[in-house]
Amino acid sequence: MDHRAELCTRIEARSAKIGIIGLGYVGLPLAVEFARAGFEVVGFDVSQPRVDQVNRGESYIGDIPASVLTEHTGSGRLRATTDFSELATCQAVSICVPTPLRKTRDPDVSYIIAATEQVKKYLHPGMLIVLESTTYPGTSDELLAPELRSTGLEIGRDFFLAFSPERVDPGNRTFKTKNTPKVVGGTTPACLEVAKALYETTIDTVVPVSSTRAAEMVKILENTFRSINIGLVNELAIICDKLGIDVWEVIDAASTKPFGFMPFYPGPGLGGHCIPIDPHYLSWKLKAVNYNARFIELASEINTQMPNYVVSKVTDALNSVQKSVKGSRIMVLGAAYKKDISDVRESPALDIIKLLLAKGALLDYNDPYVPDLHEEGIELSSAPWEGRLGEYDCVVVVTDHGCYDYARLVAEAKLVVDTRNATRGAAGLNVVRL
Repeated sequence: MDHRAELCTRIEARSAKIGIIGLGYVGLPLAVEFARAGFEVVGFDVSQPRVDQVNRGESYIGDIPASVLTEHTGSGRLRATTDFSELATCQAVSICVPTPLRKTRDPDVSYIIAATEQVKKYLHPGMLIVLESTTYPGTSDELLAPELRSTGLEIGRDFFLAFSPERVDPGNRTFKTKNTPKVVGGTTPACLEVAKALYETTIDTVVPVSSTRAAEMVKILENTFRSINIGLVNELAIICDKLGIDVWEVIDAASTKPFGFMPFYPGPGLGGHCIPIDPHYLSWKLKAVNYNARFIELASEINTQMPNYVVSKVTDALNSVQKSVKGSRIMVLGAAYKKDISDVRESPALDIIKLLLAKGALLDYNDPYVPDLHEEGIELSSAPWEGRLGEYDCVVVVTDHGCYDYARLVAEAKLVVDTRNATRGAAGLNVVRL
């Protein structure tokens, strides 16, 4: 039987059943798009509360309105389960599980391995498996392929294996799953053909590459590019501070060049699910071939030290008004790693808060998207800021949420340390910028 042709036919007819393993910020939007394209979609997750929320049409992902989720769960096109045996009824499966770093900066691929073991149990002829989790080049070939081959089925003939990196940007109102080009690489040409056929039903633009390794490297390049350039501009901010130059003015002026320059902006450090983590996958992988990824390591070193630099600016600012950090009332505005979202993963705000608490600050934070912080060393709830700015010795802007009134901040606060240039244009002498 020609499983490739049969699967492509089922995909085109929308009669293929799609399984999504992992219903987080990548998996749930992808599941919604497949349901919108007319497929029956089953989401798999180990969290029963999360599964229950999906089945009730309650969205926990900011980019997916509850009304959109309810439309697809209500029609029966999308449902969720913790029962992985239902993989046996799926013709295509996307693995969208987390890939964090261990404290030793080694990739933690345990979630990928666990998902692969579940797929292996229910692997059948005519099945497509696509890994979307960000990982190091070679993961598909070295981890997934041997496990799945051990069933006796042949890749490219009996079943199909591909890699397609997620490109989710939480809070981005322009680019969503559907209109963000999708890179796809297959283990064999037949694998690429089937995976490309699947995504073309759902994504506006599909970009094929020659192999899973190339596709895995694409994602690493994208985030390493950002990490290194952010590291460069963060170091530039420190240099400009030492030379008495406004780094924001320099960047704005350089940005007028119509070629050969792309603006990046300094900040309190890196946060989120990708940029602080993904380059280390490549750095770790290269150690196996006795190569030191120096740019990656240096950028990481600079970016990781930015919370300490911010705290030093707060310390200097308080010293300038004859105050010490210890005993000073400090308000941190923003806990999420970027504006207008609730995600605190790897957020530099957490490090800044911990450092200020360790120095004896009497600290509050405000974030309308993050009502509570229960992190190692932090047990805080978001405190109101409106009408209270004058009560604090210093206000530190860490996340530039659009809901904050920065003109009012400058007018009412005694002292502001702005890490995002959110108070641009303000003439207040009480503002210290990064």
